[in-house]
This record gives sequence, C-alpha cells and structure tokens, in this order.
Amino acid sequence: MKGEFGSISRKGFEVKFGYGLRSRSHRVVQDSSVTSTDALKQSCWANMPPELLRDVLVRIEKSECTWPPRKNVVACAGVCRSWREIMKEIVRTLEVSSKLTFPISLKQPGPRNTLIQCFIKRDRSNQTYRLYLNLNQASNDDGKFLLVARRCRRPTYTDYIISLNADNVSKGSSTYIGKLRSNFLGTKFTIYDAQPPNSGVKFTKSRSTRLIGMRQVSPRVPAGNYPVAHISYELNVLGSRGPRRMQCIMDAIPASAVEPGGVAPTQTEFLTGNLDSFPSLPFFRSKSTRTNSFPSGSLSPERDERLVLKNKTPRWHEQLQCWCLNFNGRVTVASVKNFQLVVSIRNASGGQELENVILQFGKVGKDVFTMDYQYPISAFQAFAICLSSFDTKIACE
Repeated sequence: MKGEFGSISRKGFEVKFGYGLRSRSHRVVQDSSVTSTDALKQSCWANMPPELLRDVLVRIEKSECTWPPRKNVVACAGVCRSWREIMKEIVRTLEVSSKLTFPISLKQPGPRNTLIQCFIKRDRSNQTYRLYLNLNQASNDDGKFLLVARRCRRPTYTDYIISLNADNVSKGSSTYIGKLRSNFLGTKFTIYDAQPPNSGVKFTKSRSTRLIGMRQVSPRVPAGNYPVAHISYELNVLGSRGPRRMQCIMDAIPASAVEPGGVAPTQTEFLTGNLDSFPSLPFFRSKSTRTNSFPSGSLSPERDERLVLKNKTPRWHEQLQCWCLNFNGRVTVASVKNFQLVVSIRNASGGQELENVILQFGKVGKDVFTMDYQYPISAFQAFAICLSSFDTKIACE
C-alpha cells in the first residue's frame, strides 16, 4: 500500500528473490481457482528446508539494519505463512533491537537509553502532520514515513486522527490506529488507542467504533477508544509570558517501568481482520497482544501506579534574554512549542525530576519539527503528545 510503513516495493522484491514471486494482481486471479492452503503448498519458498530457510532469513535480518535496505526484511515476512512465522521469531521488539521494522514497532516502547530520531512535517493547507524516521542525521529532508495525523475541528473539541496510511486518514480505515482529542480550551488532551495496550485498560464507547469489511475488528476485543494517556497544560491565569507547563499521565504504563528491571506493556500484533486470508501480511493482520508483561485490572490513581511525565524546566539565559533547554543540536528555532519530557517521581516530600529525557520536540524550520523518543513510550504515544503542542491553547498563552 502506498505511503504505509512497511510497504513492499514489487520491483525490488522480485529482483531480490527471483522467479518464485508474482505480482499481487496475478495472485488475486489465481486465488479464485485454488484455495489458500493449496497456494501455500504449491509455493516453492514454503517448501524450503526449515533449517536452511531460517539461516537465510537470519542473515538477511542481520545484514539489513537500517532503512531503506530494511524493507527486504519486511518483504521476506510477506512471502508466505512459513516465512512469516520465522520472521516474527527472528525480529525482536524495538526495545531490544532498536530497529523499527514492522508497523507494530510504532506501538512498542522505544529502546532504553537511546533516542530514536524522527521529524514531523506540518501541512497547513490540509491540516495534516506526517511523522518520518530520520535516515540522514544532517538533514530532515530524507526520511522514512511512519505515521500521519489529520486535524478535525469540532464545535467543542478537536480530534487528531492517526493512521498508518498517508493517503487514507479516517476512523473507518483499516490503518487507523488511534486519535488525540482536546477540550475546547486546548488545555487537556486524551490519547486513545484503537486496541487495548494491556488487559486492564478500559474501553470507551464511541459512535466512531470502527468496522472493517462490515465486521467488528475482533469478536473478543471490541474496537474503539482505549484511553492510554492524559495530557494537561497549566492555565496561565496571570497572562505572563513564559514557557508552557505540561504533564502527561500515562494510564497504560506503570511507574515501575522506569525502575531497574521494570517492564512496559508491549503490543506484538495488531488486532484486525482475518488471519487466515492469503496473502495477508502478518504485521497488518494478527490476533493477539502481549499481556503477560502487565497486570490485569485498571491502574489505581490512589496508589500512584501510573507513570507521570513532566516538561523539563528551562533555565533563563541572561545574555540571550530567553528560556533555554539543551536539545543537543536537534532544535534550532526558538518556539513556545519546544519541550523536553522527563519522568516525575511522586513521593511524600514532593515531586522530583529525573534528568533522562524520554521525549523531546522542537522546531527546526517553518513547518518542520524534530521528535526524539525512547523507552518506555512508543512512537504512537510520542507523536500524539507532540500533536498536543500544535493545538491552539486559548488559556495558556
């Protein structure tokens, strides 16, 4: 699919693997005369010796570490079911491998102690925001498309619809993965996931509950809105100029996740469609999520179990006469939208701030912004938090 993260180039795919592959249009015609099982049995690639196949795929995964060569790993997973299962075992989660591979990587926590560098391009004409993975550290012109968001203004609130497909940004799309909703003043935001990140998150009913092919996404897990984070901006009642103050309560991430040995919930598959259809891709059609890493039941605010992120307090620069933060060269233009988020530890004596930056966002051009994130938040969560900075804040400025 054009514009989707993990899309396959047919030309490059055929050159890589030779005669054994056919175009998608040819397979559709062929599928009308044979069943899915017959197609799999007749595939010469599916009948390769398992030991040899695994060795080949392991070599490909290790050799293709960065994008765009990494697309060959995605292509291997789309050959047939046996290749798919092996690739799912070989490709490790983003937290462990530090490699964005399949679209589900965008829902997984980032690597520990390493910031994944991305950038966001804003299109004012159609109110869209596109997230890209940095491929060239010296420029923000070259990037791998990851996510897109479209701003939808309503009388009493604003929605940012987030999708994997740059050409289809709607709640009814199979590539819809969540949204950000703000209140009228633009001071409070809620991040909604289209699927539950863990077994304890609560389902919020909505008229926009998603249907795919006239069927609900999963018979066991209802598709809809699962609140995974709440963002709030402090009201500016005195009207004084200064940096914004924001707080993010991550409902789906326990505070223990940032402690030594802590674990953050990790989604491993998307909950969409029918897994048995051939030749569906595994990273868009799957049936379960990893829930054993997070306790069942909703998080209790009274026990302060939820992870809380706060913007790092900037310092006043006397010579420059402005508020400053150290972005290590990733931000070049002063803006009220710029921020860094760090972990806030609540205790009896008051709040503390850890110095390790979890997410930083800043302006580098008229409509270009950098976004760097790491464990325990995902690219989807980081992108949604950054979108809140774009929204108009009547009571904060």
